[in-house]
Formats: sequence, structure tokens, C-alpha cells
Amino acid sequence: MKKILTAFAAAGVLLAGAVSLGLAAGEGEHAAAEPTHFPIKHPKELDWSFAGPFGTYDKAQLQRGLKVYKEVCSACHSMSFVPFRTLEGLGYNEAQLKTLAAEYTIQDGPNDAGDMFDRPGLPSDYFPAPFANPQAAAASNNGAAPPDFSLIAKARGVTRGFPTFVFDIFTQYAEGGPDYIHALLTGYDETPPEGMEIAEGTHYNPYFMNGKSLAMAKPIVDGQVTYEDGSPETVDQYSTDVAAFLMFVAEPHLEDRKKTGFRVLIFLVLFGGLVYATKRKVWANVAH
Repeated sequence: MKKILTAFAAAGVLLAGAVSLGLAAGEGEHAAAEPTHFPIKHPKELDWSFAGPFGTYDKAQLQRGLKVYKEVCSACHSMSFVPFRTLEGLGYNEAQLKTLAAEYTIQDGPNDAGDMFDRPGLPSDYFPAPFANPQAAAASNNGAAPPDFSLIAKARGVTRGFPTFVFDIFTQYAEGGPDYIHALLTGYDETPPEGMEIAEGTHYNPYFMNGKSLAMAKPIVDGQVTYEDGSPETVDQYSTDVAAFLMFVAEPHLEDRKKTGFRVLIFLVLFGGLVYATKRKVWANVAH
């Protein structure tokens, strides 16, 4: 009887082992096709003019980025928290700002009769949204309302993990948003691995933070936007320019902040030197 039980136990162990191996093999096959983390690929760190403690915006690039936003992105994405006067930082003068703002129609009112009316935009107005409300935006985009672009460059950014984030403290890396936007816009041409299932009505993009595919189709192609300054009219250039522009609208005072920070550090160094010299002077004749 004991031998029979032992044989059954051995058979059970072998069966359990076979099942475990089978499950492991199945999981391995699943992992080969379906991702276990997002984004599938991490954005590459690009060389931005505004990076680092002394970085500044490239105004020509920002103007190209505005052009890409106006001709491509603004059809779906709003910038409801950005007034036209912010664009003064792109190098536009007051007359140019008024002309640019007047290209938009702003609903105002009520008037003396209690009615709303339309008028040309003013520099103090904000970029109008392409849809009346989030529900209308979702209904026009397969149920997914496009996000507002006012702060998108600061709100998006892939966690870089340890030990990279430690180095970021010293390099003052704050370009995660633009890196992500550029990667997302240029990542549509990649083909999903064989066996990966992409939901109907969505589009594969390995750089998307929240899944393997997203509702937005590839928004831009080579030659879609004309540049007057002779810059390359490619998806890579468009993506770089609009990412830099969105960084500017999210943090238009970046240059002033960096200048102020540098001046404060210089002041602290000089002040520390004066305090040390004063201490040496006061205690010079005191026995220790």
C-alpha cells in the first residue's frame, strides 16, 4: 500500500511539474507578443536648446512649432489656458500679436440685448477650443476626447527610474515631456510584433504611455506643413518643433526662471564669502 501511495505521489509531482512548465511556456509565448509594461519603448533623450541651467528657447523653432499646431493639432486639441499675448515670447511684436489673434473668432457677450456675439480675437483672449465641450470632442474622435495642450509638455513624461533620476537632479533634466511628444509623433511607422492584438479603431505606437495603441491616428506626414525658413519639412522636424512650442506654452517664463536662479546662486556665494570674512574678523582676537 505504501508503494502504491508513493507511486501516486510521484505521478502527482510529475503532473504538477508538467502543468507548471506548460503554463510557463504559455506565459512566455504571451509575453513575446503582448507587452507587460508601458511604454513598450522609452523615448530617446534629444538635444533641446532649452535644456540645462543656461538653456534658452530657439524662437525660430517656436514659430515653426506654432505653425504646426495651427495647421495640424488645433483641429482637435485645444490650448484653453494660453492667451495670445503669451506668444510675445516667440519674438512677435504687438502689431503681429494683434494680427495673429484676429485670425480667430471669439464668442463674447452678452450684449445690451442679452445675446452672445462673435468678434475677432484680441491679444488678451485665449486660444479657442475646436469643440464646444468635452462630450462633443469625444463624439468626434471615436469616444476619446483629445487632451488640452496648454500644459501637456509638463504633464507628460515617462518615469526614467533608478539611477537615471538621480543624475537628472544634477543635470536638471526637465525635457521628459518634449522627448515623449516627439517620440509619440514619430512612433507611428513602427510595425507591431507578430501575434500582438491591436484593438479595432486604434493605432499601434510603442511610445504611448498608457497602452500599446491609441485612438489618434498618425497626425502628420512629410511635406504637410510648409516652412518659409527652409527647414526640413519632415515628420521628425515637425515633431521636434511642435514639442518645443508646447514646452514654451507650458513654461513661458523658463528663461527668466533660469536667469533668476543663476543670480541667486551668485548672490549666495558672495554672501557666504562675506559672512565667512566677517566671522574671521570678529573672532580674530579671541582666544580659542
